[in-house]
Amino acid sequence: MSGARHSLWLAGALLLASLAVLLLGAGVGSTGFDSVLNARQDPVAWQILWDIRLPRTLGAWMAGGLLGLAGAVAQGLFRNPLADPYLLGSASGAALGVALALALFGTSPFATQWLVRLGLTGAAFAGAVLGVVLTLALAKGVQHTLRLLLAGVIVGVVLGAARDLVTIASPDTLQAMQGFILGSTGFVGWAGFGVMAGMLLVALLVAASLGRVLDGLALGESTAVSLGLPLAAVRAVLVAVLALATGAAVAQTGLIAFVGLAAPHLVRSIVKTTHGRLVVLSALMGGLLLMAADVLARWIIAPQELPVGVLTAVLGGSYLLWLMHRRRRPGGFL
Repeated sequence: MSGARHSLWLAGALLLASLAVLLLGAGVGSTGFDSVLNARQDPVAWQILWDIRLPRTLGAWMAGGLLGLAGAVAQGLFRNPLADPYLLGSASGAALGVALALALFGTSPFATQWLVRLGLTGAAFAGAVLGVVLTLALAKGVQHTLRLLLAGVIVGVVLGAARDLVTIASPDTLQAMQGFILGSTGFVGWAGFGVMAGMLLVALLVAASLGRVLDGLALGESTAVSLGLPLAAVRAVLVAVLALATGAAVAQTGLIAFVGLAAPHLVRSIVKTTHGRLVVLSALMGGLLLMAADVLARWIIAPQELPVGVLTAVLGGSYLLWLMHRRRRPGGFL
């Protein structure tokens, strides 16, 4: 019961912190908090608040939640604490899917129509599945950590090069893909937020319901088989969840690295819990991390802003170096 109680307290704390950052994000922009204070009297201020800042800030939370969930699923599925959507090739595959959709159908990532947002998410999902399958095929399974990570890096580079070739062949997509490569929440509207919210709900329900399988995998494949778990079918479902979460986030915000890696580690450093609760808490932690990073990216050189993907890459890269340092130390948790 203590683990469940601690998980509940952490979930409440993450939600409260997210609410506080949301209120802060509503006031960060070229007009500052004036738009918030004058929203009820000034139609322009209300439009800035309702049509730009709120969907962007909430969209950052949804994208972070999807990436945090994807990271927890990847680490549990592959029994690898360094697994995340970007190290397994799924994010690069999702970006390739988006590039192909933009080039073939002439759509714009700035479009607000629901059908366009769903189409981009579908293309990103297909690309993410391709990336994970290629990584697993090249690594010949999940048994060898080094081989899996190396295969993920190779697949990511190859699919990234394919994305660049598609972009070069279709110059009209160059500016749009530049925003995707750097990672930005600037083009997330209510339609993008709604798509990510729906995908996050589906992914959470499926991943949490399969938490027992992830717990069994953590004990080893032989133990999981002895428990009567249908590993082949469940692995396929979990790979689909990983690809869906990654594809939905990448389709709306582009390539934003390290959130999926950091969120599960931060949760595990605070509470010890089962995978069923871990995927939910990782989603909450990922949402908070990316929302806070997005607000910081808008504020740090205001009135200009940094691409949030650049900021998370700098902070996340430092965090990954720290994890690798801990892994080399005797008694390190990795």
